[in-house]
Amino acid sequence: MTGNLPNWKKRLPKNISAKEVTIVSIVIPALNEEDGIVGTIKAIPIKELRDAGYEVEILVVDNGSTDRTGDLAKQAGAQVIFEAIPGYGRAYKTGFAYAKGDIIATADADMTYPLEYIPQMVQYLEKTNLDFITTNRYAYMEDGAMSPLHKIGNSVLNIATRFLFQADLQDSQSGMWVFRKDILNRITVKSNSMAFSQELKIEACFYAKCRWEELPIEYRARVGEAKLKSWQDGFGNLFQLINKRISRSRTNGNGHNHHPLKLADDELFYTENKASIQWRKK
Repeated sequence: MTGNLPNWKKRLPKNISAKEVTIVSIVIPALNEEDGIVGTIKAIPIKELRDAGYEVEILVVDNGSTDRTGDLAKQAGAQVIFEAIPGYGRAYKTGFAYAKGDIIATADADMTYPLEYIPQMVQYLEKTNLDFITTNRYAYMEDGAMSPLHKIGNSVLNIATRFLFQADLQDSQSGMWVFRKDILNRITVKSNSMAFSQELKIEACFYAKCRWEELPIEYRARVGEAKLKSWQDGFGNLFQLINKRISRSRTNGNGHNHHPLKLADDELFYTENKASIQWRKK
């Protein structure tokens, strides 16, 4: 990143210190990310977090990879959870269900997000008594990190989010968040797809009235093949925004009396053997 540090980082103390032992769970969904998964895990400043008094848990949710993603993640020191049902949102729901942390941090598995920011973001969350932090990739975006088509599509979704939910988000689609796990008991996120990202922010910032802030970050060109289906995901996200506003208003009024986020309607019976994952209805 060129230029000065983001202002929010300047306001932090030089030496990060947790008042009490807090577990930070870092949840990373992954689908055929063997090119980027090791670099992503290695970028996590585990020593810095531990030196500050935090315990660290790294969870990689392998969402049906046919390459070496799961094996490489495990070799790099992560706990690997296999999620048989496809979907970006589904992978996150599974990861959140397994996370032991008091605080959860997220990132993609393609080295686009600055995981080295996590200690400062965790400290900022605690210092400013926030519940939820999301990030703005546009603040320090690397050349070539996002195609012109995706920039246009994201701009449309950002405008729609601000219009429909009065949420002052500059980047409604960012996939790097840091939040207190207990907010999951206060929100209703139904999407299992790419729309999970925007829905999580809408629930936290608009309906649950969490204390939140959007922080500027670096955003880099991805490593490995892109999984985003531009037109399908773009229109799907736009439709989900409209449907969310209508359905949430009809059933919950101003957002009260909602149902906590849960792992869909299933129970997961998990073992490290990918073939032995089974699902059954409650």
